[in-house]
Order: sequence, then structure tokens, then C-alpha cells
Amino acid sequence: MSMTRSLVPVTAVLLAIVAAWYIACIPMNWSWTSDQLARSGGTMTLGERVVDAWSQTRPRLPAPHQVIAELWRSTMVLAPTSKRSLIYHGAVTLEATLLGFVFGTALGILLAVGIVHNKAMDMSVMPWAIISQTIPIIAIAPMIIVVLYSVGVQGIIPKAIISGYLSFFPVVVGMVKGLRSPDSMQLDLLRTYSATPAQGFWKLRLPSSMPYLFASLKIGVAASVVGAIVGELPTGAVRGLGARLLAGSYYGQTIQIWSALFAAAILAAGLVAIIGVVERLTLRRMGVSA
Repeated sequence: MSMTRSLVPVTAVLLAIVAAWYIACIPMNWSWTSDQLARSGGTMTLGERVVDAWSQTRPRLPAPHQVIAELWRSTMVLAPTSKRSLIYHGAVTLEATLLGFVFGTALGILLAVGIVHNKAMDMSVMPWAIISQTIPIIAIAPMIIVVLYSVGVQGIIPKAIISGYLSFFPVVVGMVKGLRSPDSMQLDLLRTYSATPAQGFWKLRLPSSMPYLFASLKIGVAASVVGAIVGELPTGAVRGLGARLLAGSYYGQTIQIWSALFAAAILAAGLVAIIGVVERLTLRRMGVSA
């Protein structure tokens, strides 16, 4: 019953979005049809115009069924090894995403531990971490790639660094909050047992930080996908979801662009779901309700 109650509002919102999308396609794609009719001197009924707006080859705004059809063709019909397959390009982006996510997570956890246990790092590193996120990634990505290319670092590493750059900050913030979550009574109890700082970290602070860590990992992995795609754009890449976006923009293939965007969203959602499963298993093993 609870699942049914949750599905009803989600389904209603989804249907409303799809309906609004179909409606928006009509005025967005109307001008091209009007121009063609003006040149040919022909006429079309309102119904014919609506159907035409939902079936153009290169529409300004593709209809939902066009995007779904392209997703199906690019994932199920084409071979996964085909350079037109979204599975092929998604795997390339996934590789950079995972490597960047590992970099960002490791850096975020190390910085968080240092910030919590060292006052100087708390006063110096944390403000710089916050300032680093005010720089638009689309502006800094080309500079990172140019610098790395000049020293001979190419391939997946520049994309992974950009991906890690976006993912480390949520981990830092979440982990710092988690490591500081034990209250004073718990910390005082450890002192009465003569626990060392290392024992306090492993026995109290780290277990207490797990819910915060997993929440930040979900944000971080989604940011990693964005970073990997952004890292593909300045290089003129021919592989990856970013390359599909570039190719679609070069040739006016808006349906291809939207299908690549949806593929990126599906990839990010899948990674977040995997982290959610690991979270539930980990917290259950620790005796904490997820």
C-alpha cells in the first residue's frame, strides 16, 4: 500500500512533465513548418501542424517519443561496440567518471580527516575548498587540459581530474559534518576509557560519519558524471557522451543531443542507485537503520 501511495504522485508528476513537453514542442517547432509553407504556398490544418511538430527530423525541441526511439536504437538495436552506440560512448564516460570519483573521494576523505583533527587545516584548507567551487568548471576545464597536454598527460587522466575536481567538495563537506557528529558526551566517555585519538577515530568518529559519507557520495558521483562529460568537450573528443553532444551540436542533430543527455542522466541515476544499495548493506551490517 505504501508503494502504491508513493507511485501515484510520482506517476502524476511524470505525466504532467511529458504533457508539458509535448505542448512545448508545438510552438518551438512551428516556425520551421510555417517557413516551409510560406515558400511552397501550401496549407496545413492545425492537426497536421501538431503532428508535424512532433515528427520533424531536426526539430528545435524533440518530442519525448523521438528521444525514446533514439535511445532504443542507440542502445538496443546498434551493437554495443558500434561508435554510434550510446553504450559504447557511455562506457567511455563511465571509465573517466569512476576514476575521477575515486580520486575525488579519496582526496575529500583525507582533507576532511585533516580538517577535523588539525585546527590550522580547518582555518586554511576549508575556505580554499569552498572558493574552488566558485570557479565555473566550463572555464577551468580547458585550462586544466591545456596544462596537462603540455606536459604529456593525455587520455583519461585529464577527464578524471576534472571529474574528481567536481566530486571532492561534497565529500569534504559531508565527511567533516559526519566526523564532527558525535556529541560531547560520547567523546567524554572515550576519554574516561583512556582511548587514544586513533581509537576515537576508528571506534566513534568514522562509524558516526557513514550516513553523511554515503549522502555526499551520491552527490559526488553525479557530479563526477558531469565532470567527465565537461572534460570531453574542450578536447574535441570522438568517444564519450560529451563527444555525442558535440557531434549533435555540429550537425544540428537535436534528437541525438537529447538522447545523449538522457543517457548521461540514466548513467548518473544508476551509479547513485548502486551507492544506495552499498549504503543500505553497510549501515545494516553496522546495525544502523538506513
